[in-house]
Amino acid sequence: MSTPTESSPAPALRLEPVTPKNIDAALELKVRPDQDHLVAPVATSLAEAYAYGETAWPRLVYDGERLVGFVMGFFDVVFGPGEPPRSGLWRLLVAADTQGRGYGRFAVEQVAAEVRRRGGTRVCVTYVPGEGGPAGFYARLGFRPTGERSGDQDVAELDLV
Repeated sequence: MSTPTESSPAPALRLEPVTPKNIDAALELKVRPDQDHLVAPVATSLAEAYAYGETAWPRLVYDGERLVGFVMGFFDVVFGPGEPPRSGLWRLLVAADTQGRGYGRFAVEQVAAEVRRRGGTRVCVTYVPGEGGPAGFYARLGFRPTGERSGDQDVAELDLV
């Protein structure tokens, strides 16, 4: 039996759809307790995905065979009257014990790639502002606050061109 070495490739990061085989594990994903107010549980996201149909794009984040997170994109949503449709990141949850390893960055990059594949040139995200929130994470990825609010959340955008 061989053992991994530094030259061995890391397990592949990938997104997978939610299926009957992985839904129970998906529902068990949790952020740190101090982050509970920042992101809805996976069950809420899946209910929203069901209700919004083609608008929602829920995916699980895997590192090899290990489930490490959940991401949900959205496509062609009109935020307000007379505004053009937007696409972007609806939900991001990285499991508490796997945070800080690049999984969130990977998930956001994959949503951006899907937005681009569908012809989009900008990725939108909304997030809860304040201490301990994800504003800094999104800023490091290149998102710029727009000054808009969506409910109790701030809006930021990333240009893909």
